[in-house]
Amino acid sequence: MAEKLMELVNRHDFFILTTHDPADADGIGAQMVLAHILRGQGKQFRIINASPMPEQFRFMDPLGQVESWDREKHWALSEQGALIIVDTADENNIGNIREAFYRSREVFVIDHHEPKPHATILGIYDPGYASTCELVVELAQTAEIALDLETAFAAYIGIIYDTGFFAYPKTGPRTFRTALALLEQGVNPNEAFTRLCQNDPIRTLLLQKNAFASMVLHNGNRIATQVLRTEDFVETGASPEDTDGFVNFPLKYREVIISFLAKEMPDKTVRCSLRSKGTINVAKIAQEFGGGGHINAAGFRSELDIEQTLAQTLAKISRHLDGQ
Repeated sequence: MAEKLMELVNRHDFFILTTHDPADADGIGAQMVLAHILRGQGKQFRIINASPMPEQFRFMDPLGQVESWDREKHWALSEQGALIIVDTADENNIGNIREAFYRSREVFVIDHHEPKPHATILGIYDPGYASTCELVVELAQTAEIALDLETAFAAYIGIIYDTGFFAYPKTGPRTFRTALALLEQGVNPNEAFTRLCQNDPIRTLLLQKNAFASMVLHNGNRIATQVLRTEDFVETGASPEDTDGFVNFPLKYREVIISFLAKEMPDKTVRCSLRSKGTINVAKIAQEFGGGGHINAAGFRSELDIEQTLAQTLAKISRHLDGQ
């Protein structure tokens, strides 16, 4: 796989690195590793995402390398080289930087999610990896490219974020070997935990209170739903990006096996997250709405209003559970 990446690097002098919208720690960490690889090969690049860097992950980019897509400023750049998309294989998930997708000389994906049927974008796909950061760190190791401490820290953050601190089903020996290599580079796991998990603004706590207040249990307590409406964000001063981790909370409880969070976005769409335990495949449910993800963690966007979205999703989840 490393040969495939290095062949891409050798084909172009300029690259745009992007990820899904909004970006998360795994996507950002993978961008940092690829930026380090490109810098070492003497290549020019820009890290451009659809939306501004989420506040909770800004510490991963101390040099302020990550930009948000500006059509007027970035339009001409997209024709100069290749676009590398990390942590998603679906161009519909990258937001308004899709404009660059259609203008770039080459598009290449590096992703660890379950590929959608009939995926056509060339790249490196391997759902056996627990995170995209794990995948790109291994690519760097195979290419004998050493990471500096700053890049290793960002990669470690991406790994612990996407594995739930080494607890999610895809975590395996390779995950721990990759993490160990990063620790040997000098990464401090306590600092990583503090920056990732103990650094939220108080508005997040207030928003979480509203999410908990909206919680309803269904199907004999097997399904938990939470809903956040526009007024919840206005009341607390929070944003949709402040909901990170909310959907996981109900799974702490024995009876709950699927958790669903729906939140109204400023553009009137509804962004939905699904989480599950064991062999319950929520990616299949998300795919029915045009989304995707992992067996136990998936998401999608809905053009319906929040009540219709909730009703249709609950119906599909119930049918899925009945078919188990």
